[in-house]
Amino acid sequence: MYTVLIISIIIVLLVLILAVLTTSKAYKFKHTVDPVKPHSDESEKNEKD
Repeated sequence: MYTVLIISIIIVLLVLILAVLTTSKAYKFKHTVDPVKPHSDESEKNEKD
């Protein structure tokens, strides 16, 4: 009985540690955004004027 309880607690702690490590690694990830190109429709209208 106690062996099942101990193994269960070890598994729960292992999953908790892995979840915390994964979350902290995700927050450290540097996200980048590509610059926005102007729409071709607007640039064509400006060239015609």
